Amino acid sequence: MTSPVEATLAYAEQFHHEDEILHAARQRGLEMGAMPILPGGGAALCFLATAVNAKSVVEVGTGCGVSGLWLLRGMRADGTLTSVDVEPEHQRLARQAFAEAGFSGGRVRLISGRALDVLPRLSDGGYDMVFADAAKYEYADYLAEAVRLLRVGGIVAFDNMLWHNRVADPAQRDTETVTLREVGKLVQSDERLRSVLMPLGDGLLAAVKIAD
Repeated sequence: MTSPVEATLAYAEQFHHEDEILHAARQRGLEMGAMPILPGGGAALCFLATAVNAKSVVEVGTGCGVSGLWLLRGMRADGTLTSVDVEPEHQRLARQAFAEAGFSGGRVRLISGRALDVLPRLSDGGYDMVFADAAKYEYADYLAEAVRLLRVGGIVAFDNMLWHNRVADPAQRDTETVTLREVGKLVQSDERLRSVLMPLGDGLLAAVKIAD
């Protein structure tokens, strides 16, 4: 029997619908083993990108394009998404999804490589938003890079911050779960950031940079 809490969370998730292009990109991601962000988390990304009038966004973990589509739909019409992933085939499928959605090649810069090799080469304070959905054990490093990359007023967001209901259970002590808890504490304790944890999808942690 579904509990009231489960029913409420399901209602919130189902409130956000995917069109055919997003659905097709999601199916390709699942087939490739690149688990895409759930619709609730994707809708939150779109909302946040719109709220900050994002022109320059960095995505860590391209996958097959689902989160990129949500971000692009929330960004300014002249905005550019810089997306980093270690899997060229994933990025090829993401490029297909972006083209199907009508986003020109000039709107997206896909960089194939390890995020922690690529991010240090990007400009300090040059971005409105940074979104991370890649190796969980590197999230703390992504956070450090994101704070450097963001302008004041920009937003950093992390997917999977509830990690299949494991983060809230103190008995769960695997490396990824512990790392995600620690990243949450880092964000909370950083006086340069103002944060919120949203129980949409698999948990989306977002923080506004309020000071350098």
